[in-house]
Amino acid sequence: VQLQASGGGSVQPGGSLRLSCVASGFTDYPAMGWFRQAPGKEREDVACISDRHGNMWHQRSVRDRFAISRDNDKNTVYLEMTGLKPEDTAVYYCAVDRDLNCFQVAAGRARVTDFASWGQGTQVTVSS
Repeated sequence: VQLQASGGGSVQPGGSLRLSCVASGFTDYPAMGWFRQAPGKEREDVACISDRHGNMWHQRSVRDRFAISRDNDKNTVYLEMTGLKPEDTAVYYCAVDRDLNCFQVAAGRARVTDFASWGQGTQVTVSS
């Protein structure tokens, strides 16, 4: 599985960005998600979307501002980010897994960072 993330950039507080991640190398519909890592901090799950049915989970701190979605025809997962804050500054990674799912992530039994395949990351910087 290969993942190619894009869409990061620098924005002012309150701004918006849309991250995209194209996945290749699989024929089914695995769980897809995003996590992030800020300088000097632990990796942090952001959002997850399950297989073709699209069940979703978002971390509480972003739940009202970010939205994950997927286009199965394009094998692409998106993260629409609005109301960006300086604390959202991080490298954002997409991840894919065939065995884990977002119900497990929502229940705290798995993490997006446990997913088997990761992309290369895209930098998001929020500052005035």
